Amino acid sequence: MTTVTVDTSRLGPPLVALVGNPNCGKTALFNLLTGSRQKVANYAGVTVERKEGRLQLPSGRRVALLDLPGTYSLAPHSPDEQVTCDVLAGRFDGERRPDLVLAVVDATRLARQLRLVLGLMRMGLPVVVALNMTDLARARGQVVDADALSAALGVPVVSTVAVRADGARALLERLDLPPPAPAGLSTGGGDQVVDDHRRVRDILRQLGLDSLQAHAFSDRADRVLLHPLAGPLLLLALLFVVFQAVFAWAEAPMGWIESATAATGETLGALLPPGLLRSLLVDGLVAGLGGVLVFLPQIVILFFFILVLEESGYLPRAAFLLDRLMGGVGLSGRSFIPLLSSFACAIPGIMATRTIQNPRDRWVTIMIAPLMTCSARLPVYALLIGAFVPARTVAGGLALQGLVLFALYAAGIVSAIAVAWLVKRFGTRDRRQTLMMELPDYHWPSLRNVAIGLWQRVLIFLRRVGGVILALTVLLWFLASFPAPPASATGPAIEYSFAGMLGHLLLPLFEPLGFNWQIAVALVPGMAAREVVVSALGTVYALSATADDTAQALAPLIAAQWSLPTALSLLAWFVFAPQCLSTLATVRRETGGWRAPLLMAGYLFGLAWLAAFITYRIAQACCA
Repeated sequence: MTTVTVDTSRLGPPLVALVGNPNCGKTALFNLLTGSRQKVANYAGVTVERKEGRLQLPSGRRVALLDLPGTYSLAPHSPDEQVTCDVLAGRFDGERRPDLVLAVVDATRLARQLRLVLGLMRMGLPVVVALNMTDLARARGQVVDADALSAALGVPVVSTVAVRADGARALLERLDLPPPAPAGLSTGGGDQVVDDHRRVRDILRQLGLDSLQAHAFSDRADRVLLHPLAGPLLLLALLFVVFQAVFAWAEAPMGWIESATAATGETLGALLPPGLLRSLLVDGLVAGLGGVLVFLPQIVILFFFILVLEESGYLPRAAFLLDRLMGGVGLSGRSFIPLLSSFACAIPGIMATRTIQNPRDRWVTIMIAPLMTCSARLPVYALLIGAFVPARTVAGGLALQGLVLFALYAAGIVSAIAVAWLVKRFGTRDRRQTLMMELPDYHWPSLRNVAIGLWQRVLIFLRRVGGVILALTVLLWFLASFPAPPASATGPAIEYSFAGMLGHLLLPLFEPLGFNWQIAVALVPGMAAREVVVSALGTVYALSATADDTAQALAPLIAAQWSLPTALSLLAWFVFAPQCLSTLATVRRETGGWRAPLLMAGYLFGLAWLAAFITYRIAQACCA
């Protein structure tokens, strides 16, 4: 293969691409090398995530690191793998070919991972192998001689431990040296897969690693955690603990944010004279943005648990446990990771479906991903639960508010399963694919990687607060403040504004659900981002407030003005709430047309309206 020469002086620092199998520690190594100096975006024209970072070598020289999507081979079977192959071959428009490939391999699983290294060596690029997780291999009695492996492969091999602060010191020193010459490995004339398998077997025999070593701790743990009966029960208990912690641990920091928001509003109200500026700052920005920021601790706690489970190696096992359940509704365990990602946000969950090879399974997973309770719903749930569910314990010490939150998440999961079952029953019937995946060994989560993941999530949330939510809050304040009410007006000025007119216009559609015109107004900007509903309610009620309740927080204000059936109806609405516009745009890009996003928006709106209507009528009958 012809080597592509890149003029790095014109294009910037040398580009080093990290390539490896999933779960080999590639991203952990990337985080160790780059720290917070990362830039996450999408590749041009596709929704595959592009993660690049900057690295300063011991000599002071700078290089760019590109974390390519994980792949098992260079024969792509998914969009992620296709991007990796195209970038390495220099075929991706707008993306320069790497100057060096850093092949990350798991030292405990060399038999599978060395085959990818051989494929990379045939591409005509300089290759350096990062022999990762050598500490785990040593604990299992496998001592891998990096120098002997380098001699057998014909490329430099450096040992690394990505979960240690100094675990990449030798790798940094090697990257500071001139890159090795391309291996120039011949493609051969026979069956390449058979040839690679034979060569890997010979290499492992030379190193004395041809016998399979079991990981005793992981095997013992899996006898319990993957047990057909105990495994699912333990998974359910784990999820239950997570949702209990979301409320219990977040109570104190949420109180601090609420106090800071109230103090800020009171200070601005005292400093500024009555008028539009004070109304914008106090009733618009402070009431709106403060109402959303207060739920940041709960979002951080939820993501902390997700990152810890991912770092520990448990998430692939959860997919294995749920494979039988998903098979009953026509899916496979591969849908679990995209659906779990949708608990954070439906957009990365939908993007993660690229790893599902079966087109029908991928389409169904995309359509049900929005039914997973994303973090944008959490502020709405927390507001309504905090206002209407007593903060007390039941059943021997369980928090009632946490139980309600768990039930809402469970309702989304059950609804997704029901929709997938209906598609299987009345749609096309494809043969179910067997789930095949490699289970990594259990290991302690890296606090560094968890901290980086949490920090990135906080930044994403704050950007939304300072971007979309800020813009929509200001727009809603304007609509709720103009035009001025007539001289004969008797009610609050907002009722005569553009927002009040819109709310009363939408009221016939939402009144059967128990919603008032203020809720109807708040649902409109919620189409851009669901958490905007909280800031919109804060702004609307701040402008609707009388002199007696203008200083009240939003939760006690709605608790005094809404009935319990209305609150329960709104909770039911948000279990199925129609997707935000950015999610629908992602669905259009992933499916290549408008049919899927329009179908998604339509069926979610129908389910949300029906669920809210039934909930409101039942609650009314019970409260009568």
